[in-house]
Amino acid sequence: MISDGIPPSPRKCVLLDVDGTLIDAVDNQRRVWATWARRYGLDADEVYRVALRTRPIETFAQVAPDRNPQDCLAGLHELEDADVRSGAYTAFDGAAELLGTLPPTAWALVTSNYEHRVRGRFARTGLPVPPLVVDAAAVQEGKPSPEPYLRAARQLGVRPEDCLVIEDAPSGVEAGLRAGMTVWGVNATVPVPGVHRHFATLRAAVPEILAFAGTASPSPRSWSPGRHPVSFGEAAAPEDS
Repeated sequence: MISDGIPPSPRKCVLLDVDGTLIDAVDNQRRVWATWARRYGLDADEVYRVALRTRPIETFAQVAPDRNPQDCLAGLHELEDADVRSGAYTAFDGAAELLGTLPPTAWALVTSNYEHRVRGRFARTGLPVPPLVVDAAAVQEGKPSPEPYLRAARQLGVRPEDCLVIEDAPSGVEAGLRAGMTVWGVNATVPVPGVHRHFATLRAAVPEILAFAGTASPSPRSWSPGRHPVSFGEAAAPEDS
């Protein structure tokens, strides 16, 4: 893997997916797609089945080929933004501890979503946002292309081989592997093909992730779950950024 001229470095960085990895948004995604499907008179279950394995534009081409894809996308974005403002979100167990312990310059979020939605969801779940978020608007090609993860490595100033990718989905795992990075899978009962290590839950992976980054796990006295809320329901909506 070409390292873009970045010299060898002892720094290790962690690159994290968001939905399904740090935040449980399955119910939100299903609800948004169901509402979108009803607008077009489509079967919600079938639309969601397709949406799970394809990007939105590809989903529209398959389930609504006679519709303007840009209109479809605009409608979907409207529903997603509304859900960020009013929906209930839950961070996976271990997410607050992990993100609260990693040094800010040692990790980044790499997501197929948009940064303002990520910030809204993190605000609602009490999770910290790192200085670097590589979102859908930052790249020409999304996952499973390696571009998002390679961009994150470049901006952090580290080589791909010094990065650990944490993912839950096949497309994200493929992206990390194609970028030449170490890839660990979380929050799945069955390992995603290709992962170097598999953890059934994010919580189980936290000590190993911190060890990779050279950061010791916090002691019970230095980290209190009570100070890091991980789930809110109808909280006041944050402003989009």
